[in-house]
Amino acid sequence: MMNRRGRLDQLANISLFRSCSQRELAKVARAVDEVGVGAGRVLVEQDAAGHECFIIVEGEASVTRDGNHIATLGPGDTIGELAMLDGGARSATVTAVSDLDLLVLGQREFSALLIEVPTLSHKVLVSLAQRVRELDERVYG
Repeated sequence: MMNRRGRLDQLANISLFRSCSQRELAKVARAVDEVGVGAGRVLVEQDAAGHECFIIVEGEASVTRDGNHIATLGPGDTIGELAMLDGGARSATVTAVSDLDLLVLGQREFSALLIEVPTLSHKVLVSLAQRVRELDERVYG
């Protein structure tokens, strides 16, 4: 189990929370749960509803869309943040390649965080906008 300092350091390196203050990170750290997942387990399935996001602390996961491998994720990567935000369908299936240590943030806990820490909303929006720009650049060059 990760100590408080380790959890804060891990969250500070996640793009979604990178611009957060230590106080904001401490509140996020209290809202996440740590879980372990065995190799081969499906974390999220394409087209299924999503209500939480996962942050990989240790291990590796494979991302497939329509049966095609599209990415490999590792420590610091997030899974399912868009579905957590809007409750929409998962855009891909993610399967643990190795044993995974994860931080899990549920939709209800995230909503409570946004109310408790209003500055977090803007920072998350900026982070997501940056990711959309990066994806747009990759696709359209």
